[in-house]
Amino acid sequence: RDLRMSRGLGDVYKRQRPSNTNAPAAGSSRPASKRKSVLLPEPLVPTTPMRAYPFKLTVTPERTDTPSYACETPSSSSVLDPFHEGSVLVLGGTLTEAMRYAVLDGGKRMRAMLVYAAGRLTQARESDLDELALAVEYVHGYSLVHDDMPAMDNDVLRRGKPTAHVKYGEAVAMLAGDALQPEAFLRIARTQVAPAVKVRLMQELAYSSGRDGMCGGQAIDLLSVGKSLNEASLRHMHSLKTGALILASVRMGALAGKPELFAAAEFELNRYAKALGLAFQVIDDILDVTADTATLGKTSGKDDAHDKPTFVSLMGLDAARKLAREMEHEAGAALQTLAAKGCFEDMAL
Repeated sequence: RDLRMSRGLGDVYKRQRPSNTNAPAAGSSRPASKRKSVLLPEPLVPTTPMRAYPFKLTVTPERTDTPSYACETPSSSSVLDPFHEGSVLVLGGTLTEAMRYAVLDGGKRMRAMLVYAAGRLTQARESDLDELALAVEYVHGYSLVHDDMPAMDNDVLRRGKPTAHVKYGEAVAMLAGDALQPEAFLRIARTQVAPAVKVRLMQELAYSSGRDGMCGGQAIDLLSVGKSLNEASLRHMHSLKTGALILASVRMGALAGKPELFAAAEFELNRYAKALGLAFQVIDDILDVTADTATLGKTSGKDDAHDKPTFVSLMGLDAARKLAREMEHEAGAALQTLAAKGCFEDMAL
């Protein structure tokens, strides 16, 4: 076996055999000859020579909630992590590099901005909002990596650059997306909110990105290729595929703040986020047929080429633009209601 452990970590795994397994325990009246021998398994010792690796694993003290590792090479000592010091490493850095590429290489950061805006409304700690903004961006980044893969949308361009599977291969791209998901929940675990709030934040993100949210919407989208959906069905699909994570971004930011402020604003925040999510998707459908690839940063016209149901294909370009304006007005009305209730008066800007 090609197993190698550093001296420090290796000691943890060594199993020490007692020098005298038949010796009576302290305070035991049972004769030594009558006590059963307990044979412990031999320590794990490689039977073949180990390959000499140019690194060793060392525990770093940055993260206190879970063990983390740094990779030391003869020429440098650094944490190979795409997001923060003290994260779990992939030796060699290929997976880490793909994760960085998926999350840090471009993008609007709209969901992160929503976390900050909603959190400031309820006077949440800025450090907690940092963690939550990263959490939603990690989930969004993973969804894009998987969405672009050949089994799904099979796209080769994202944010004006080759998609992750084109650059790193399908296997690494899939793992990069997989690895971003638990990293998002580790970010939530690092917040300083009350334990009950922390659990609720995790529930919000899990629900919005799982079967009843983003993944469920994506499944409907894949099964709807070549089929006609009515407006209600199309709205439902996109409320899951696109809108759920936008709603979660707003709710998570607000939940991190004062409970009484969240309760006062919750209804209108939900109204705002749902309208914004639908407007975002309608505009995305419009841009797919009106903008070129260079402007979009992704392949234009793909929805039409793959015979996917969109708001433009369903109602036409003009009606889709009208719907986007209506949703923009709805979102604005929700914010105006919050302002009328005085929710913005103590907002930390």
